[in-house]
Amino acid sequence: MKTNSIKVLVLLLTGILISASTPNKNYTEKSKFVVVLDAGHGGKDPGNRGGGFQEKDIALNIILKIGAELEKDNNIKVVYTRDSDVFIPLEKRGKIANDAKADLFVSVHCNAHNSQASGTETFVLGIHRNSTNFEVAKRENSVIFLEENYEVTYDGFDPNSPESSIGMTIMQEEYLDQSILLADFVQKKFTHDLKRTNRGVKQAGFIVLHQTYMPSVLIETGFLTNKEEGPYLNSSNGQSKMADAIVDAIKDYSHSINLGVLDNLEKNAPVAVTTQEKKIEEFKDSYEGITFKVQLAASSKKLEPKSSNFKGLTPVFREKEGKLYKYYFGATSSYSQIQNLHEQAKTKGYKTSYLVAFKDGDKITVNDALKSQAE
Repeated sequence: MKTNSIKVLVLLLTGILISASTPNKNYTEKSKFVVVLDAGHGGKDPGNRGGGFQEKDIALNIILKIGAELEKDNNIKVVYTRDSDVFIPLEKRGKIANDAKADLFVSVHCNAHNSQASGTETFVLGIHRNSTNFEVAKRENSVIFLEENYEVTYDGFDPNSPESSIGMTIMQEEYLDQSILLADFVQKKFTHDLKRTNRGVKQAGFIVLHQTYMPSVLIETGFLTNKEEGPYLNSSNGQSKMADAIVDAIKDYSHSINLGVLDNLEKNAPVAVTTQEKKIEEFKDSYEGITFKVQLAASSKKLEPKSSNFKGLTPVFREKEGKLYKYYFGATSSYSQIQNLHEQAKTKGYKTSYLVAFKDGDKITVNDALKSQAE
C-alpha cells in the first residue's frame, strides 16, 4: 500500500512539474480575477428557518444570481462551493477556494433573532468583539456537528467556546485589510443603493473564513425572522437586488485591489503626465511626523511604478506588504495636498482609490493622523 501511494505521489509531482515547464495555453484564464462564491448551508443543513423560510435556499438563489452576473465579465472567473441543494462541509468549502487559488471568497447567509432585529452586516475573521457577534458565529459554525469526525477535522474546535476562536485569526491576518475593504464596499452598496439598515462591518470567528487563504467575507443579508425582511429576502426581486449590490461591491473591490485592469497599459504609448506643481510650502496644514499617500491598488502582481503604468500619475511608489504589492500615489505631510492628489487620481480613473496615513513608517488610520495635530 505504501509503495502504491508513493508511486501516485511521484506521478502527481511529475505532472505538476511538467505542467509548470509547459507553456500555459490558458494564460488568460489563469490571469483572471478568481471569485469563489459560497452559498451557506445546504442539503441536510437547512440553516435558519425563521419566518418559515429556508436560509439554504435563499443563500443559494442569491449566490447563483451573483455568479451569473459576474460570469458576464471576461476578467472574472467564478467558482462555486455548491450550485445545488447539497451538504458541503465547512472544511471542504475552504479547500475549494484554496485549490482555485482564489483572489476572493464570498459566503452568503441569512440572519435570525428572537426579536424584530433587521439589517445587513458583513463579517471578516477576527476575535468576537461582543456576545452578539459570538452568537452569530456560533450559529453558523454549529454545522460542524453534522460532519463526521469533526473533532479531528477542526482540531478540537468547539463552536460553543469563545476561547476556541482566539487562535483562528492568525492565518487570515495578512488578508484582513483587504477583507475589511470588501466588507465596507458591500455594506455601502446595501445601505446607499438598497436603503437597507446598516449593522456594519464586524469581526467574529467563522470557521469557513478561517479555512481560506485569501481575502474572505461572510455576508448576513438580513433577518428571516423580521416580518419585512423575511419576505423580501425570500422574493425573487429581493434576491436579485441583494445579488446586484454584492456584484457591484466585488467589482469595485477587484478594480481597487487587482491590477488586471492595468495588464495592457505597458503596451500603450505613455500617457502625458499632468501634475499639480503647487509647492508644499504653499500648503499650511502640514502634519509633523505624518505621511499621507493615495493607495491606487494592491496585487500579487509586481508592476513597475512608472507613470505609463498608472495612467500618467507620478510619483507612484511600490511597497510590499505581506504577499501583496501596494501602489501609492504621492507622499506628503499636507492633508490638503493629498486631497488634491486624490482628486487627480480619481480623475484618471482610480475611482476606488483611498487615502492612507503613516507615522514613523507604521500605518495608522487617517482619523488618527488628523487627530495627532491637536494632541
